[in-house]
Amino acid sequence: MSLPAILQPEGWLRPSGYSNGVLAHGRQVFIAGQVGWNPHSGKFESAQLVDQVAQALRNVLAVLAAADGRPEHIARMTWYLTSRAEYVAHLREIGAAYRAVMGKHFPAMTAVEVSALVEAQAKVEIEATAVIP
Repeated sequence: MSLPAILQPEGWLRPSGYSNGVLAHGRQVFIAGQVGWNPHSGKFESAQLVDQVAQALRNVLAVLAAADGRPEHIARMTWYLTSRAEYVAHLREIGAAYRAVMGKHFPAMTAVEVSALVEAQAKVEIEATAVIP
C-alpha cells in the first residue's frame, strides 16, 4: 500500500499549509486531542502558543508511534485554538514549528476557535486521524 494521496481538485487554488483532501488505505489510528503539555508530568512548560503547538504535535506523533506510524501517515487534523487572533499573529512561527515536528507533510486540516479548552492553561488542542498502509 502507498502513503496517503493528496486530493487537489482541478482548477482549485493550492492551499498553503494543509490539503483539501486525502485518500488513504490501511489501518486507521484515531488520536485524541493532545494539548501542549509534558505528557510525563501533565504540566505546561510554556504559556506561549507556538511552544504549545510544537509540544501538542510531538504528543500526537508519540501516540501515532505507538502504532508504528509516522507523520506522513496522518490523513487529517483538527486544531482547537483559544484565540484566532493569536494564531494569525504567529502564523509564521507556528508554520516553522509545524515543519520542525511534522516535516513537509500537510494533511487535510481544520482550525477552529473555541472559547476555552478543558485544560485551563492550554491554548491549542490537536486531534488527528492517521492511516498506516
